[in-house]
Amino acid sequence: MGFQSLVIIFLLCISMANSDHLKQNKTILQCLTDHSIASPSISSVTFFPTDPSFTSTLQSYTRNLRFTSTTTPKPLFIVVPSHVSHIQASIICCKTHGLEMRIRSGGHDYDGLSYVSKAPFMILDLFNLRSVIVDNGTAWVESVGVGGHFSGGGYGNMMRKFGLSVDNVIDAKLVDVNGNVLDRESMGEDLFWAIKGGGGASFGIIISWKIKNILGCVA
Repeated sequence: MGFQSLVIIFLLCISMANSDHLKQNKTILQCLTDHSIASPSISSVTFFPTDPSFTSTLQSYTRNLRFTSTTTPKPLFIVVPSHVSHIQASIICCKTHGLEMRIRSGGHDYDGLSYVSKAPFMILDLFNLRSVIVDNGTAWVESVGVGGHFSGGGYGNMMRKFGLSVDNVIDAKLVDVNGNVLDRESMGEDLFWAIKGGGGASFGIIISWKIKNILGCVA
């Protein structure tokens, strides 16, 4: 077999591999679309390795730079949800396709547990969820910025006066493994207790917290 023939075979193998990846991407995107609302479209916040924004999205909240190397396992795709249905669809499609899910919020995970896996995986990056809604002495706060703090117990400089941060959490919204959205009443007191110190993403994907607005601290 001549050199030219080997080159042709090599190029054909690359072409077939790329075709398989594109087919897989299309299948996953269709699954995500089928299980989420039409607007905002989940396709606009889903990034595959072939997308120009994939690398910048992956590295934007990677705090430990050793995980930016070329040898670090990369996700099959990244979803940056802007609506709760995007989270629900991601959970359902990961179960359907046998993928692991890594959930990243502020990215303050220096062991890479929120964005690296040895098994085929995707990243659900919550950095768009950062709204605050204040109402009558309480506030609903989305996960980015407080999610890791609350789920770790909420130790802070004001705890001598006001207690732990989680002592002032009065409700939460969580998406469970089946894609159901639960609040304090529907999740039950045991699970509500567990998410306030049991670690982020251990029991579900927490999308927002309802807290007491102590002395107007939340503005």
